[in-house]
Order: sequence, then C-alpha cells, then structure tokens
Amino acid sequence: MPQSVLLLGTGRRAAYDAYPLARIAASHPVVLVGLDPPGWTRPYLAGHLAADPREEAAAAAVARYAARHRFRGVLTWSAEHLVGAARIAARLALPGVPYETAAACADPVALAALLARHRVAPAGPEDTEGLLVSAEAVVLDDEVRIAALTRTTPGPAPARQPLRHSVHAHDALLHNPFLRQTVERTVRALGLAHTVAHVGLRLTERGPRVTDVVPHLPGDLIPLLVERATGVDLVRAAAALATGRLPDVTPTRQRAAAIQFAYPATTGLLTHLHLDPAARYEPCAERMVLTRRPGDAVTAAAHAGPADRLAHWVAEGDDPARCEHALREMAHYLSATVTPTTQPHAA
Repeated sequence: MPQSVLLLGTGRRAAYDAYPLARIAASHPVVLVGLDPPGWTRPYLAGHLAADPREEAAAAAVARYAARHRFRGVLTWSAEHLVGAARIAARLALPGVPYETAAACADPVALAALLARHRVAPAGPEDTEGLLVSAEAVVLDDEVRIAALTRTTPGPAPARQPLRHSVHAHDALLHNPFLRQTVERTVRALGLAHTVAHVGLRLTERGPRVTDVVPHLPGDLIPLLVERATGVDLVRAAAALATGRLPDVTPTRQRAAAIQFAYPATTGLLTHLHLDPAARYEPCAERMVLTRRPGDAVTAAAHAGPADRLAHWVAEGDDPARCEHALREMAHYLSATVTPTTQPHAA
C-alpha cells in the first residue's frame, strides 16, 4: 500500500504548485494540513486536517491525527511552513530538516552567521556582480548529489525578480570543483540529510558565495525544468526521502529546459491580457500560462514581486540555445496593456 504523507500548505499559485502536488499524489496519498485549501487542490488530496501549520498548536493536532491515521512522512515546499514541518517531523520521529536548520534558513542573517561559522562564504552586500546559479541537490545520507544547476537571469533593480531560469544537463559548471565543494560544505554546515535542497550561489571573482538555502523543493517550476532536462524527478525524490526511502536519481535525459516570466512594464491596472492559441504549436513549447487577469492591479518589473507576473512559458530542447530561441518566439504570442496609475510607486 502507498505510504501517506502530510503536506503543510500547498502554496497560493496553482500555476506553479499544481505540478509538485500532482506528482506526489500520483504515488502517495496526500493529507493536507492547512486552514482553507484552495479549490484546485481537492482532486489531489486524500484528506485534510484543519490547522495552521505556522502555529505551535499544529504539532499537537497532527499528533492526535497520527494516532488515528497512519502516515510516513512530512513535506512542505513553503518557506513560511518550513519551521512548522521541522517541529512536526521531530515530534513524530519522522525524517525531516532539523528545527535549528529550518529556523536558520528562514532568517537570512542567521543563515549567513551559521555559514560563516563553518567557513562557508555567504554573499554580502558587496557581492552584486557575478552569475546567479542554484544547485538542485539531493542529500542521500552523507552523499550530496547535484542533480542539476539552474542559471537565473535577474530583472531590473531594486526588485531583481527572476526573469528566466534555465537548466542544461551538460552545464559545464557541474564540473567546477569550487562550486561543488561550496555546495557540499553548505549542506554539512546546516546538518541536512535525507532531503532535497536548493542552494543559491553567486559566482564572484573571489569564488562562489551562498545567497540562500532552501531545504525543500524549489519553486518557480524548477523541478519541472530539472525533470525535462535530466529526467531526475526532484518531487518524487523529496517524497521518497520524507518517507525514509532512498530515491533513484540517475539521469535519463541529456537536454535543456527553461522558463521565462513576463512582468508588467508599467505600474497600474491590467486592462488587456491575451495569449494567442497558436502558442501551443510552437515546436519547443512545453507550456504557456497566464497568471493574472484583466482588472488586476500590477506593479512594474523594477518593483514587482512574484504575484505581479503576467504569464510564464516553458521551453525544452536539445541545448540552451534552442531553448533561448524558443522563449523569444513564444513571447510574441503574449499581448498585454496596463493603464498607468496616477500615483507614483511607493518605494
């Protein structure tokens, strides 16, 4: 019989979070811990426990639930529920991220201090130049496997929201010994084990600097990119590790995949947003999704957040050049109009 897992929160955006939830639900009954599950989650759920994962009382509620229902793992891919997941996993003696690690990863200042104590260089205010990458790592006991590297193109300052993520199975940086050493030392400094981790890095002239550590599945459909480029299923690997099993993370593909995000050029009211249906016939297109609606208030890219994205599209191909070309072609299928607000953006 499949092993049930508890999921703390689902995220708020079906366009991004439906992919990991569907992948987990395909192999494990999923019981959601949350106060008000979004409607789109219901087809994937085997049960629901009404509790706020951010509250300490949730651990007691889960313990009472566990006395009546059998499950084998605790998962989250939400930063706001990371500490709660660690607390619940520890109380029930299930695999999970240590509470101290979860608390440090949720606090950039604490994370930088912890890394510095272990002689791992965190990114500082002066580290503004250099390539942004992230290592998508699977930690199996004492072994750290980098399943893929994600290259990120940032947007304009000051927000610098991601414009694009790309993954290539043959990325030359996978063979960079300084990068690999930094990732391994970061994992060990945080005491991570039996988990999927996303280690953000800026590659500076002084070497790799750690920008952030996400000790759970990354967002922005990065697991989808990794699966399309390498065949490694990070979502199912995370579920396996949460239930005490070791996943198979052997690559089965040698391709590239990338995602592009569209942000508004102007702050104001979105009055028109249209996706040409012909986009589905673009040869390298994997998906193209609208994520806002006419009538929504949106913020220009320089000050935008993830919720301001108008759309995203995913391409896959034999190499990064083909993906980049496909992303540019797919952009032509999107049209948007924003009526500027009369008040300037409040910084």
